[in-house]
Amino acid sequence: MERLARAALQAATLAFLSAIATHAWGQAQAPVSLFKVVTVKDEVVIGLNTQELQALGGPEKAPAGIIASALASRKELTVWQYAVHKAANGDSEMAPLHQIGLLPHESLRVVPYSTPFAILPHN
Repeated sequence: MERLARAALQAATLAFLSAIATHAWGQAQAPVSLFKVVTVKDEVVIGLNTQELQALGGPEKAPAGIIASALASRKELTVWQYAVHKAANGDSEMAPLHQIGLLPHESLRVVPYSTPFAILPHN
């Protein structure tokens, strides 16, 4: 009987810890939206998560418009640059490369960017 009680306690503890870890992982892994910032000189792919987009301007505008408006009003914006990266298993994925600063320019465009690859979150 003692073995059965101990096994039940271990199973309950494992289930509890698994639920906590799953919840924490879900909160830490906010979905990232990718955008291509196009200028006359180059293009760069950036990523912002849901919280960052909300902090920039909320849901009343399209996400690309939120970024453009924030850039125009703030005169600079720090974001994560994303690039294709090979995972340990050989799959391609979009991963954060490093943070970059964006400055407004009259010929700058921000457009949504889609990819067939998995998108890794940034910190």
